[in-house]
Amino acid sequence: MASDPANTLRALAQLLREEDTPISPHVVDPTEESVLGPLAAAGPRAAAAPAEYSLVVESVREGYLLHYGEPRLLAGHDPDLALLAGDYLYALGIERLAGLGDTHAVALLADLISDCAQLQTEGRSDEAPSLWESTARAIAGIS
Repeated sequence: MASDPANTLRALAQLLREEDTPISPHVVDPTEESVLGPLAAAGPRAAAAPAEYSLVVESVREGYLLHYGEPRLLAGHDPDLALLAGDYLYALGIERLAGLGDTHAVALLADLISDCAQLQTEGRSDEAPSLWESTARAIAGIS
């Protein structure tokens, strides 16, 4: 696993390939850099495990994109696999965060997932990017 939060998407792609799941054959190399993960990793709350915090946030972000947008790490999948892969990535991120013992950040991400689903349902998806950024900052412990 990469120790640099800036390499988070590449590390997540590698992890998904190595797991040998139905997702694995659809994993592609990222064409963009991680943004929200490194933001979450930059604060004092993530100082003990910045790369892990970055991976957690980018995993949950990829799950969100599989549900509602264009994923960065999967291609050639059908809509059913996208939904299941999104759920899997949500769970992967939350599980790893729980393993760090950061229950406050677990609650923040759980609320983010719920709030984003609500925004989608209400046709207010344009509000999601600012919610993602503010949650990443809250996880980091920065304002």
